Amino acid sequence: MNHATSRRTVLGALFAGAALSVAPAPPGSSGSPDPASTVGPRPRTTRRLLLGTYTSAEGGGTGIGTAAYDPVTGKMTAGPVITGVANPSYLAAHPSGATVYAVDEQDPGGVTAVALTPDGGHRVLGTRGTGGAGPTHLSVHPTGRWLLTANHTSGSVAVHPIRGDGSLGERADLVAHTTPPPGPGQDGAHAHQIVTTPDGGHVLAVDLGNDAVYTYRLDEKRGRLGLVSYAALRPGAGPRHITFHPGGRFAYLACEVDNTAVVCGYDPATGTLSPGAPQSTGTGAGTSYPAQFLVAADGRFAYLANRGHNSLTRYAVEDDGAVLRLLGTVPVGGDFPRQIAFSPDGKLLFAANQKSSTITAFRVGARDGGLTRTGRALAAPVAVCVLPYPSAPPAGH
Repeated sequence: MNHATSRRTVLGALFAGAALSVAPAPPGSSGSPDPASTVGPRPRTTRRLLLGTYTSAEGGGTGIGTAAYDPVTGKMTAGPVITGVANPSYLAAHPSGATVYAVDEQDPGGVTAVALTPDGGHRVLGTRGTGGAGPTHLSVHPTGRWLLTANHTSGSVAVHPIRGDGSLGERADLVAHTTPPPGPGQDGAHAHQIVTTPDGGHVLAVDLGNDAVYTYRLDEKRGRLGLVSYAALRPGAGPRHITFHPGGRFAYLACEVDNTAVVCGYDPATGTLSPGAPQSTGTGAGTSYPAQFLVAADGRFAYLANRGHNSLTRYAVEDDGAVLRLLGTVPVGGDFPRQIAFSPDGKLLFAANQKSSTITAFRVGARDGGLTRTGRALAAPVAVCVLPYPSAPPAGH
């Protein structure tokens, strides 16, 4: 593995949690108040965001961007850049919080591991080839031992072992999507996402080119994928991303090409995915390139990013996840929202807007799931991914 030189940066305020100023004393208070009467509000600690970009695009970034945000107000502040990572268009965190992984979306494709330290430092641990071209998505298996990657351009999925220090070993498997044949207007398979099911028993790979979602079993000792089945979508659907309901029996597909949302049943025992009828994204006629679903932790509301319409669709989730009821859309406040993410507490929703090079933030209503803009957008060059990090990396890693 190629190891980049370890660099210390000024990320401490982001990774260790920067304290915001305390509210000023009320008018009329003395300069030396009684300590017993000045308990007052405690300083708030900011949280961190990691930002994906295209380093090869005009106006793109120079690596993984960083920012801090106030978990109450949603105010965002730009931070320094983690350099040494090419085209980090999608990011995923290790369960330990000590390492982040980035796709290198190019040909040949790669995946890069970056160690994060509690004091705000980072170290690029190296890059491994994915065996394909144009990787657009990756995820860490719940065991923390395997990295799963989808190669979009070449239509394949890869598995890499994760070592104890978070670095990646040699690729353990590469599986090409050869069946069914490509959908209308497609030149081949285009794997766009790979995730582990909530029960941990299966791995699903969403393929936009073949209009299919593949179910695999992962051999957790060898890192090999065994095909179980695949679910065929209607020709020309162009499935892009799948997101599960917290109950684990239903999932929601964003279909990019035909501008639809699809509710899918999932059987944990067999891994069978059963797509339902396509339904509206609420964006009207034409193609709006829906990108990705989010589902609230309590399972009551779902949200869909629409890139062409520059909006976020809100659905009420009913019948234990089996039904999505369209509630409406709100403007995203940017151009081409490629990816969306909740803050760890679910109170904020962030959108990465690719063409406007911005991150926008929304407060999520606790009762009705409504979305309210929180203030100014954060400038972020060719923003294609936003990853709210749950906490500072643990000491000792």
